[in-house]
Amino acid sequence: MKIFPAIDLYGGKAVRLVKGDYNRMTVYSDDPVSVSLDFKRLGAEYVHLVDLEGAKEGTTPNFETAVAIKNTSGLFCEIGGGIRSFDTVKKYMSAGLDRVILGTAALQDEELLKRACDEYGERIAVGVDIKDGFVAVKGWLEKSDTDAFSFCEKMQSLGVGTLICTDISKDGNMKGTNLELYRLLSERFSVNITASGGVSSLEDIKRLRRLNLYAAIVGKAYYIGKINLSEAIEVAR
Repeated sequence: MKIFPAIDLYGGKAVRLVKGDYNRMTVYSDDPVSVSLDFKRLGAEYVHLVDLEGAKEGTTPNFETAVAIKNTSGLFCEIGGGIRSFDTVKKYMSAGLDRVILGTAALQDEELLKRACDEYGERIAVGVDIKDGFVAVKGWLEKSDTDAFSFCEKMQSLGVGTLICTDISKDGNMKGTNLELYRLLSERFSVNITASGGVSSLEDIKRLRRLNLYAAIVGKAYYIGKINLSEAIEVAR
């Protein structure tokens, strides 16, 4: 299992939210590029980037920061947040980002999703942000009426190779991840499943690894010193 340490971008800074609440934001670094270099020094090969401003507005205000992280660190970079047009997908791909994550667009614009998958294949992932069993959109600000498992089934049928599944209720809470959710996802679907939200300890990572998931995202637990990234990477292997 791969470990993707996360950098959430807002105003060019590395921040974290609690349960996606923009009013509960903590700034962890004014220099996200240096954070990515810390990840690399600790043995990371991957980084998960989210443009939180973009997720709200459907724009790319942190584009230059994301590109700087890729160019400086050389890590495998996936990015999500506000990517709602093919031009934006192409913009990130042309700039050298390794994987683009579609969230709101995957739910609301099937033609965009199909076009992106046709053009970029495995470099396209879909973020499935789950709130009370349904898919949340627009930076988690709205809950759709689409059942999360039905949505995952549809994504698999459309040829999406990677699903990044977040239990919003667990995110940033430091109370553990939703193991039952990831067990069900891993049993039902044959795509790569990435666990996101509430990964708070090495024990969480050990349990997720036993489910044969593709990857886990580590966010707040790293920033507040609850997870040693080097140990997490080793445990995940």
